[in-house]
Amino acid sequence: MEELLQEIDEPVASAHGVRLLLWRDDLAHPDLPGNKARKLKYNLAAAQQQGHHTLLTFGGAYSNHIAAVATAGRLFGFQTIGLIRGDDPAQGAALAELNPTLAQAAADGMALHYLDRSSYRRRSEPDFIDEQLARFGPVYVLPEGGTNALALRGCAELVAEIQARTDFDALAVAAGTGGTLAGLLTGLAGRQQAVGVAALKSGGFLRAEIDALTQQAMGQIYTNYALHTDYHFGGYAKNSAELLGFIEQFRARHGVLLDPIYTGKLLFGVLDLIRQGHFRRGSTVVAIHTGGLQAWAGWHARFGTSG
Repeated sequence: MEELLQEIDEPVASAHGVRLLLWRDDLAHPDLPGNKARKLKYNLAAAQQQGHHTLLTFGGAYSNHIAAVATAGRLFGFQTIGLIRGDDPAQGAALAELNPTLAQAAADGMALHYLDRSSYRRRSEPDFIDEQLARFGPVYVLPEGGTNALALRGCAELVAEIQARTDFDALAVAAGTGGTLAGLLTGLAGRQQAVGVAALKSGGFLRAEIDALTQQAMGQIYTNYALHTDYHFGGYAKNSAELLGFIEQFRARHGVLLDPIYTGKLLFGVLDLIRQGHFRRGSTVVAIHTGGLQAWAGWHARFGTSG
């Protein structure tokens, strides 16, 4: 396995006396890397213990989570069902054409079914879940994004893995549903700091979500984290020339490909926070590359931009 901890030599970090490292969770597994695999780890174990043979989950047409669940099904012998937000492409709806993410999910054996937006909004309602169980039979249900208490347990293991290699003052991660950040907080147990960079324009709701997740998993709310919502570049999966330029420059300098949905925003945000003096001089900050590089295929299909 390649070295998972990489020094990131950036002038702004040197100028402010901050040691910046990158944890390469994108290299952790050839087929199922990153935080999505960590979120699935204990859920898959629970599904097996409960005697389930089928996983059912939800996601958008370009979802990293959908891709990860489909891959996990192929690797660990589960049948998988994806309930996708959008119109059935068989009905000729351009928005939901079988893009590279869904094509790969189908190739991995996932059965794809489509929900209109009003139905999709019900995805967490118990009555709706009961309807799906009646429709598909016994299945292990994974929430959108894979975030639940078992997911936090898997993400928490990152803390010990990083601590085994280096001391640090802060961990930084991109935030979508907030599950990975919440998992890191449970692993830190109130010690070092955590920093979340929201990938969504409406990222302000995330703090309540994160606090609810740690309360559920650990019975407490942690205060040793900051959530930054100013680096969304227009919103989730929006095309931004500035962000794409940063990603290209980062790859040229460090040989690391970031994705345009999460990790590009994370590193842009972390470097800007260093510039603003958010981290004290002499501190060590570890940014976490959570994978998600499958998103590039869908990005090219949508925007035709380089990456």
